[in-house]
Parts: sequence; structure tokens; C-alpha cells
Amino acid sequence: MKKSPIYRSLILWICLLVSACTNHEHTPKPRGYFRISFPEKSYHKADLPLPFSFEVADYSNVTTTNQTTNESWVNVVTPGNKADLHITYAPLKGDLAKHIEDSRKLAYDHSIKAEAINEQLFINPTERVYGTIYFIEGNAASPLQFYLTDSNRHFLRGAMYIREIPNIDSIRPVIDFLKPDVIRLIETTRWK
Repeated sequence: MKKSPIYRSLILWICLLVSACTNHEHTPKPRGYFRISFPEKSYHKADLPLPFSFEVADYSNVTTTNQTTNESWVNVVTPGNKADLHITYAPLKGDLAKHIEDSRKLAYDHSIKAEAINEQLFINPTERVYGTIYFIEGNAASPLQFYLTDSNRHFLRGAMYIREIPNIDSIRPVIDFLKPDVIRLIETTRWK
């Protein structure tokens, strides 16, 4: 039995209609980021050949550089998270106001990219450690900065940097993980 051309056309149209009616919706997936695993938190005292000490996380490395200008630099590097905390120490010579203003200016230089800069005072009268912590929100290069002083002999300034493009969506977990480490460093700072 031979099929007529009309019959063949009808079958073809039915097949096209059935295949066209299936629901093949494609929803694009949101952009994802790599999962970051963090180590357990534990700390040790970084007793440096400098007039101060503090505690750092066990997964961080501490290096120092002494300069002839009496300023000293300390780098706390967390290689697993591509993070650096740059610390500068300077003995005070009646120039406390200048150091505080320089620290404030360096923190507020990030206001171009920052969404907000929140200041928090730090006061530890028992150890004579006073200062301000700057929490910088947004796509700024440095999400956290601080200064500490005893008001007459010592001045310490720190700035945290992540060695990645400052895309806050991708680096926020690292910043949130490292903030308590910096706060611990600040809280355990002691003058010698």
C-alpha cells in the first residue's frame, strides 16, 4: 500500500508539532566562585626583636625589616589566602597628632572605591594600648586598617591587603575569615 503525499505531509507536521511542544527552557546559572577552605584557628605569640609583641595565627608567617630611620616594618603573610598585613612601627617624638592624621588620611584614601568606612575605637587601659580600627566596605584595595599607640612613646599602623582583584563578592569570605585574626593581633599587642 502506497502512502499519499498528503499523508506523508500530515505525519511530518504532526512530528514537528510534537517535537516543538516539548519544554526545553534554558535558565542560565549564576556565576560561581571557587570554594575556599579555611584552616582551624589557633594563635601563637610573635615575639619580635622590636618594642612590641602580638599574637598571630599559626597559618601566617611574620617577617620584619628594620630601617635606619628608626621605623620598622612587619609583614604578616597568610599565603593560603593571598593576604598580607603590613605593619609600620615608629617611635613617637612629640608627633602623635601627625601620625594619627596620616593614618586617617591613608584609610580615607580608599573612599574612592569604598561604599563605607566605619571607625571603631580600641581602648585597652591596662596595657596602655589605644587606637582606631577602620573597616572599609566595598571594592577597596584594603578592607581593614588600624593604628595603635600608647600616646607618648609608641605608634603602630597596620593595613590588610588581599593580593587579588578587589571584587568584594569573591573575596568577602577571605576578609571575613581574616578579620578576627587582625582583631586578635590588635587585642594582644603589648609594648615592651
